[in-house]
Amino acid sequence: MASATGTRNNAVSTLGRGGKKRRVSPLTLRILAVNVLALALLMAGLLYLGRYQDRLIQAETEALATEARIFASALGEGAVNRILTAPSPTGDESGERFELAPELARPMIRRLAEATATRTRLYDIDAHMLSDSRVLVGSQGRIEIRELPTPPSGDPVSRAINDLYTRLIDVVPSREGLPAYREQPGQPNPDVERALGGETAATVWRVDGAGGDPELLLTVAVPVQRYREVLGAVLLTRGGGEIDRAIRSVRFDILRVFAVALLVTVGLSFYLAGTIARPIRRLAQAADRLRTSHGRHAGIPDLTHRGDEIGELSGVLREMTDALWTRMDAIERFAADVAHEIKNPLTSLRSAVETAGRVSDPRHRDRLMAIIADDVQRLDRLISDISNASRLDAELSRAEPEPVDIGLLLTMLAELRQTVAATMDERVAAGDGGGGGTGGDGGGPLPPRVVVEVPAGERLVVPGLEGRLTQVFQNLIDNALSFSPPGGTVRLTARRSGRSVRIVVSDQGPGIPDGKEEAIFDRFYTERPAGEKFGTHSGLGLSIVKQIVSAHNGSVFAQNRQVSDGNIEGADFVVTLPLL
Repeated sequence: MASATGTRNNAVSTLGRGGKKRRVSPLTLRILAVNVLALALLMAGLLYLGRYQDRLIQAETEALATEARIFASALGEGAVNRILTAPSPTGDESGERFELAPELARPMIRRLAEATATRTRLYDIDAHMLSDSRVLVGSQGRIEIRELPTPPSGDPVSRAINDLYTRLIDVVPSREGLPAYREQPGQPNPDVERALGGETAATVWRVDGAGGDPELLLTVAVPVQRYREVLGAVLLTRGGGEIDRAIRSVRFDILRVFAVALLVTVGLSFYLAGTIARPIRRLAQAADRLRTSHGRHAGIPDLTHRGDEIGELSGVLREMTDALWTRMDAIERFAADVAHEIKNPLTSLRSAVETAGRVSDPRHRDRLMAIIADDVQRLDRLISDISNASRLDAELSRAEPEPVDIGLLLTMLAELRQTVAATMDERVAAGDGGGGGTGGDGGGPLPPRVVVEVPAGERLVVPGLEGRLTQVFQNLIDNALSFSPPGGTVRLTARRSGRSVRIVVSDQGPGIPDGKEEAIFDRFYTERPAGEKFGTHSGLGLSIVKQIVSAHNGSVFAQNRQVSDGNIEGADFVVTLPLL
C-alpha cells in the first residue's frame, strides 16, 4: 500500500511540474540568446574599430607634421636675426650667425595658429620656450588662453549614455598603453629634444579629460633651420577630439544598424520560437492530458501539415497513441479470451468432479476420471501456450535482429520432419513384427512428406530472430501436416519478390472455410479436421505466426488453392519478409 501511495504522489508531483505555466519558453530564450549573441559578437567586433582609430591617428599626425614643417619654414625665413661676428683666424668660417627673434616669431605663430586651431610653441636651441600661441604678451602683461570643457547638454539620459560611451572609449580600443602627458616646468618635451637634434618627432599621448576620462593628445616637433643650421624647434599640439568624434560617428552608425538588426533578429527569433516551442508545448500538454485522463477524449494534435520534423513528431506521437490504445484493446480482448478458454475446461472439470461423487458404477467413474485427466491436460497445454504468447511481445522488443538464411532454415526443418517420419516408420515396422513394413503391406498409412523448393545458389537472407522465425514455419508446417491426408505432400517454396522473400507453405487438405481466411489468425480460433480429438490444440499457433511476422515487418495471409474445375486441392499460407 505504501508503494502505491508513493507512486501516486510521484505522479501528482510530476503533473504539477509538467502543467506549470511559464511566461517565456526556455526554448524561446535559447533561440533568442543564440541569435542575439551572434549579432552582439559581430557588433562588438565592428565597434572595436582599433585599426580605424590607428589610421585616423596616423592621418592626423601626418597632417600635423606637415603644418609643423610649414611653420618651421616660415619661422626660419621670417623670424630670424642675423648677427655679425668676427671671422675666424683661419678664414674657414664667415663672420655671421643666425638666431630666432622672439619679437618676430610671436605674431607669426599667433597668426599661423589661429588658422589651424593648433597650439604652437617655439623653443630656442637651448630648449627655452620663446613663444606660445596660447599666451599673449603685451604692455599690460601676459594673457594665457585655456580651453574650457564643453558644458553638458541634453537630458540626463543622454548625458548618462554619453558618459558610458566615454568610459567605453578607453576599453574598445584600450588607451591604457599610451604614455601619459605631463608638462613639468624646466623640463623640455621629449619631442622637442629630438627636434633640436635635427629630426622630426611625433607622439600620441594620453591625457585626463575634464571628467577624468582619458583623451588623446597628438604632438609633433620639427626643427627650425636656416641653411641647415638648427636654430630651435616648433612644437604643435592638437587634441584627439576630431578622432573621437569620427569614431563616435561611425560607432553610432553601427549602433543604429545594430538596433534595426536587433529588432529584426528578435522578431525572427520569436517567430522561429513560436513555430518550434509553441507546437512542442502543445504536444507536451496533450501528452500530459493523455497521461492523466481516464478516457480517450484527449488526443495528440495533428501537425503533420507542417511538413517538418515537428509535423513528423506529431504524426509519430499520434501513431504511438493509436498503437498504445490498440495494444490496450488487444490486452483486454486477450484477457477476455483467456478467461473464456480457461472457463470451458474448468466447467467440464467441475461437472466431472461433481458427478464422480454420485456415481457408483466403476466403469462410469473411470470414464469421468479420464475426462478429468483430459481437462487437466488441456488446461496445462492452454496455460503453457498463453504464457508463451504473453512473453512473445517482450522478447521481440528486446532482442536484436540477426541475418537469417530462409533457404537453410526451411531445408533444416524439412530434413527434421523427414527424420522424425522415418523414425516413426521404423517404430511402426518393429511393432508389426517386421512383416511388410509401411505402406500398402499392412504397416499403416504413410505420413505426409515435406518438400522444399528453394532457388539453387540464391541466398535469401532476412533480418530477424532465428528462433522465432523457426517457430513461425514450425507452426505452419504442423498446421499443414495436420490437414494433409496420409501420403500427401507439404510443399515449402521460397522465392525472391523484389526486395522481399515470399515463402509459401502448401498442403493438400480440405482448404479453409469460406470467409474464414482472416479469422483463422485470431487468438483461440480452432477449425480442426474431422475426427481429431477435441482439445489437442489451443488455437494460438496461427495467431503467434501473425504476431511474429508482423514484428519482423512482414505479412502473412492464407488462401485456398483451386484446380481448373473449381474444386479445392489445399490451402496456401503465404509469408512475406523483407530481405536484408
